[in-house]
Amino acid sequence: MISFTSAQLDAWLVAFIWPFTRILGLLAVAPVTGGAQFPARGKIGLAVLISLVVAPTITGLPKIDPGSWAGLFMLAHELVIGVAIGFAMRLVFVAVEMAAELMGLQMGLGFAQFYDVSAQAAVPVLGRFFGLAATLTFLAINGHLLLISVLADSFTTMPVGSGTSAVFWKTLASWGGYMIYAALSLAMPVIAALLITNLGLGVLTRAAPQLNIFAVGFPITLMIGLVAAFLSVPYFLPIFEHLVGEVVNMLLSLRP
Repeated sequence: MISFTSAQLDAWLVAFIWPFTRILGLLAVAPVTGGAQFPARGKIGLAVLISLVVAPTITGLPKIDPGSWAGLFMLAHELVIGVAIGFAMRLVFVAVEMAAELMGLQMGLGFAQFYDVSAQAAVPVLGRFFGLAATLTFLAINGHLLLISVLADSFTTMPVGSGTSAVFWKTLASWGGYMIYAALSLAMPVIAALLITNLGLGVLTRAAPQLNIFAVGFPITLMIGLVAAFLSVPYFLPIFEHLVGEVVNMLLSLRP
């Protein structure tokens, strides 16, 4: 008959609960799994499965009771680290959606809204389209496997119970500013094309004041904006892949 002691059960629980908390925090906000369309039971089940694979490879875990105040604080800390890793990768998708929203506003599609289940809010149609394209590209380049690999490596670079410094959070905050720069860079070709179009329409209005610029200008800007967005898609995919690689390198360089 196989029997277990309470000490053995506590040791197994401690070895499982720390990685499980960090992994669950990542899956709660990471791309693909962080959306509302991904069921909560699926997130928990996937977190349990990954934890069963990762937990045996982790050494040097602190001997702290998860039910104590110190254990609860460490659980919250591990959850925050997982959320921070997933949020850093999520920022790439936010940059893509922000770039698409800027394109839509410039070409006159700002009024065309689509309800996004993952964001639980109305988003521009162009932003939804580029968001879906980014998700498919992320899965095609095995970005989800890269994210899991980074998470597994984080238990070595940021051991459980090591704490986090101000440099850690400053790096994540600066990465948010870099994503705004990336969004503007992605939208710049379309914005430049529409700027030239608006300048041309302005000259046309001065040459023919009787021309109804609102009736003529809107179809022109919409058509040129859609054509420019279509022509920029082949260049969008390599840039997105580069941003994902930049996030992976940044996460691997993080230290507590």
